[in-house]
Amino acid sequence: MGGFSDCQPDPAILARARGGDMKAHEALYAAYGTAVYTLALRILGEPAHADEVLQDTCIEVIRHLATFRDDAAFAGWVKRIAVNKSLAMLRSAWHRKARAFDGGEEDEPGIAEPAAEDDPAKQVGHATDLSQALDTLSPTARAVIWLYDVEGYTHQEIAELMNRTVSFSKSQLARAHERLRSALGDYEVTSCMPRQSSC
Repeated sequence: MGGFSDCQPDPAILARARGGDMKAHEALYAAYGTAVYTLALRILGEPAHADEVLQDTCIEVIRHLATFRDDAAFAGWVKRIAVNKSLAMLRSAWHRKARAFDGGEEDEPGIAEPAAEDDPAKQVGHATDLSQALDTLSPTARAVIWLYDVEGYTHQEIAELMNRTVSFSKSQLARAHERLRSALGDYEVTSCMPRQSSC
Protein backbone atom coordinates (compact mmCIF):
# COMPACT_ATOMS: atom_id res chain seq x y z
CA MET A 1 0.00 0.00 0.00
CA GLY A 2 1.51 3.30 -1.08
CA GLY A 3 1.63 6.18 1.37
CA PHE A 4 2.00 9.90 0.90
CA SER A 5 5.79 9.54 0.87
CA ASP A 6 5.33 7.65 -2.42
CA CYS A 7 3.08 10.41 -3.77
CA GLN A 8 5.72 12.38 -5.66
CA PRO A 9 5.04 12.49 -9.39
CA ASP A 10 7.58 13.54 -11.99
CA PRO A 11 7.73 17.33 -12.51
CA ALA A 12 7.02 16.73 -16.21
CA ILE A 13 3.73 15.03 -15.30
CA LEU A 14 2.80 17.94 -13.04
CA ALA A 15 3.59 20.39 -15.84
CA ARG A 16 1.41 18.45 -18.28
CA ALA A 17 -1.37 18.19 -15.71
CA ARG A 18 -1.29 21.96 -15.22
CA GLY A 19 -1.87 22.26 -18.95
CA GLY A 20 -4.99 20.09 -18.77
CA ASP A 21 -3.51 16.81 -20.03
CA MET A 22 -5.99 14.09 -19.02
CA LYS A 23 -3.34 11.33 -19.07
CA ALA A 24 -1.27 13.37 -16.64
CA HIS A 25 -4.36 13.81 -14.42
CA GLU A 26 -4.76 10.01 -14.43
CA ALA A 27 -1.09 9.60 -13.49
CA LEU A 28 -1.54 11.96 -10.54
CA TYR A 29 -4.65 10.09 -9.43
CA ALA A 30 -2.69 6.82 -9.59
CA ALA A 31 0.09 8.41 -7.52
CA TYR A 32 -2.07 9.63 -4.61
CA GLY A 33 -5.39 7.79 -4.86
CA THR A 34 -4.56 4.91 -2.53
CA ALA A 35 -2.97 7.14 0.11
CA VAL A 36 -5.93 9.54 0.11
CA TYR A 37 -8.50 6.73 0.27
CA THR A 38 -6.66 4.96 3.12
CA LEU A 39 -6.36 8.15 5.17
CA ALA A 40 -10.04 9.01 4.65
CA LEU A 41 -11.16 5.47 5.47
CA ARG A 42 -9.17 5.46 8.71
CA ILE A 43 -10.57 8.82 9.78
CA LEU A 44 -14.18 8.27 8.68
CA GLY A 45 -14.55 4.50 8.98
CA GLU A 46 -16.88 4.25 5.98
CA PRO A 47 -15.79 3.20 2.46
CA ALA A 48 -18.49 5.35 0.82
CA HIS A 49 -17.28 8.42 2.72
CA ALA A 50 -13.66 7.63 1.87
CA ASP A 51 -14.64 7.41 -1.81
CA GLU A 52 -16.30 10.81 -1.55
CA VAL A 53 -13.21 12.34 0.06
CA LEU A 54 -11.05 10.79 -2.66
CA GLN A 55 -13.21 12.32 -5.39
CA ASP A 56 -13.37 15.71 -3.66
CA THR A 57 -9.60 15.69 -3.14
CA CYS A 58 -9.03 14.82 -6.80
CA ILE A 59 -11.26 17.67 -7.92
CA GLU A 60 -9.51 20.12 -5.56
CA VAL A 61 -6.04 19.06 -6.73
CA ILE A 62 -6.92 19.40 -10.42
CA ARG A 63 -8.74 22.72 -9.83
CA HIS A 64 -5.83 24.35 -7.98
CA LEU A 65 -2.86 22.64 -9.61
CA ALA A 66 -2.26 25.56 -11.95
CA THR A 67 -1.53 27.86 -9.00
CA PHE A 68 0.47 25.28 -7.00
CA ARG A 69 4.16 25.77 -7.80
CA ASP A 70 6.14 23.88 -5.15
CA ASP A 71 6.49 20.49 -6.85
CA ALA A 72 8.64 19.13 -4.00
CA ALA A 73 5.79 19.73 -1.55
CA PHE A 74 3.14 18.02 -3.70
CA ALA A 75 2.66 15.03 -1.35
CA GLY A 76 2.18 17.25 1.71
CA TRP A 77 -0.23 19.48 -0.21
CA VAL A 78 -2.39 16.54 -1.29
CA LYS A 79 -2.33 15.13 2.25
CA ARG A 80 -3.48 18.47 3.72
CA ILE A 81 -6.37 18.59 1.26
CA ALA A 82 -7.38 15.00 2.08
CA VAL A 83 -7.19 15.62 5.84
CA ASN A 84 -9.25 18.81 5.57
CA LYS A 85 -11.88 17.09 3.41
CA SER A 86 -12.04 14.14 5.83
CA LEU A 87 -12.39 16.35 8.90
CA ALA A 88 -15.01 18.52 7.17
CA MET A 89 -17.05 15.40 6.51
CA LEU A 90 -16.50 14.24 10.09
CA ARG A 91 -17.91 17.56 11.33
CA SER A 92 -20.82 17.57 8.90
CA ALA A 93 -24.36 17.33 10.24
CA TRP A 94 -25.06 14.44 7.87
CA HIS A 95 -22.20 12.37 9.25
CA ARG A 96 -23.19 13.07 12.87
CA LYS A 97 -26.79 12.05 12.16
CA ALA A 98 -25.65 8.86 10.44
CA ARG A 99 -23.50 7.96 13.46
CA ALA A 100 -26.38 8.66 15.85
CA PHE A 101 -28.71 6.52 13.75
CA ASP A 102 -26.19 3.67 13.79
CA GLY A 103 -25.84 3.97 17.57
CA GLY A 104 -22.32 5.45 17.44
CA GLU A 105 -21.21 7.52 20.42
CA GLU A 106 -18.84 10.42 19.98
CA ASP A 107 -17.27 10.42 23.43
CA GLU A 108 -17.62 6.84 24.58
CA PRO A 109 -16.29 4.50 21.89
CA GLY A 110 -16.64 0.78 22.45
CA ILE A 111 -13.80 -1.62 22.99
CA ALA A 112 -13.11 -4.52 20.68
CA GLU A 113 -12.84 -7.93 22.31
CA PRO A 114 -9.30 -9.31 22.31
CA ALA A 115 -8.68 -12.51 20.39
CA ALA A 116 -9.28 -15.64 22.45
CA GLU A 117 -6.26 -17.46 21.03
CA ASP A 118 -2.66 -16.40 20.52
CA ASP A 119 -1.82 -18.70 17.63
CA PRO A 120 1.22 -17.84 15.43
CA ALA A 121 -0.97 -18.51 12.39
CA LYS A 122 -3.11 -15.58 13.50
CA GLN A 123 -0.25 -13.08 13.29
CA VAL A 124 -1.38 -12.27 9.76
CA GLY A 125 -4.66 -11.17 11.32
CA HIS A 126 -3.06 -8.56 13.62
CA ALA A 127 -3.57 -5.84 11.01
CA THR A 128 -7.20 -6.88 10.69
CA ASP A 129 -7.58 -6.93 14.48
CA LEU A 130 -6.13 -3.41 14.67
CA SER A 131 -8.45 -2.23 11.92
CA GLN A 132 -11.45 -3.66 13.74
CA ALA A 133 -10.31 -2.14 17.04
CA LEU A 134 -9.88 1.26 15.38
CA ASP A 135 -13.40 0.95 14.01
CA THR A 136 -14.75 0.71 17.57
CA LEU A 137 -13.36 4.15 18.46
CA SER A 138 -15.41 7.29 18.05
CA PRO A 139 -14.77 9.11 14.77
CA THR A 140 -12.97 11.90 16.62
CA ALA A 141 -10.69 9.55 18.56
CA ARG A 142 -9.97 7.52 15.41
CA ALA A 143 -9.08 10.72 13.53
CA VAL A 144 -6.74 11.92 16.28
CA ILE A 145 -4.95 8.59 16.65
CA TRP A 146 -4.52 8.22 12.88
CA LEU A 147 -3.30 11.78 12.37
CA TYR A 148 -0.87 11.64 15.31
CA ASP A 149 0.44 8.05 15.23
CA VAL A 150 0.43 7.35 11.52
CA GLU A 151 0.49 10.65 9.64
CA GLY A 152 2.85 12.36 12.07
CA TYR A 153 0.80 15.47 12.89
CA THR A 154 1.57 17.24 16.18
CA HIS A 155 -1.07 17.89 18.83
CA GLN A 156 -0.91 21.59 17.93
CA GLU A 157 -1.59 20.82 14.26
CA ILE A 158 -4.44 18.45 15.13
CA ALA A 159 -5.97 21.03 17.46
CA GLU A 160 -5.88 23.63 14.69
CA LEU A 161 -7.35 21.23 12.12
CA MET A 162 -10.20 20.30 14.46
CA ASN A 163 -10.74 23.78 15.92
CA ARG A 164 -10.10 22.37 19.40
CA THR A 165 -7.43 22.72 22.06
CA VAL A 166 -4.11 20.90 22.34
CA SER A 167 -5.31 19.28 25.57
CA PHE A 168 -8.35 17.93 23.69
CA SER A 169 -6.06 16.25 21.15
CA LYS A 170 -3.84 14.83 23.89
CA SER A 171 -6.76 13.48 25.92
CA GLN A 172 -8.39 11.92 22.84
CA LEU A 173 -5.10 10.22 21.97
CA ALA A 174 -4.50 8.95 25.51
CA ARG A 175 -8.03 7.51 25.77
CA ALA A 176 -7.79 5.96 22.31
CA HIS A 177 -4.45 4.31 23.15
CA GLU A 178 -5.87 2.98 26.40
CA ARG A 179 -8.87 1.47 24.63
CA LEU A 180 -6.68 -0.09 21.95
CA ARG A 181 -4.38 -1.55 24.62
CA SER A 182 -7.40 -3.04 26.35
CA ALA A 183 -8.51 -4.57 23.07
CA LEU A 184 -5.18 -5.65 21.63
CA GLY A 185 -2.52 -5.58 24.33
CA ASP A 186 0.54 -3.31 24.57
CA TYR A 187 2.59 -5.19 21.97
CA GLU A 188 0.11 -4.84 19.17
CA VAL A 189 -0.61 -1.19 19.88
CA THR A 190 3.03 -0.11 20.03
CA SER A 191 4.11 -2.22 17.06
CA CYS A 192 1.18 -1.39 14.81
CA MET A 193 1.08 2.35 15.40
CA PRO A 194 4.57 3.53 14.40
CA ARG A 195 5.24 7.24 14.32
CA GLN A 196 6.11 8.22 10.75
CA SER A 197 7.65 11.44 9.63
CA SER A 198 5.22 13.90 8.07
CA CYS A 199 5.75 14.60 4.39
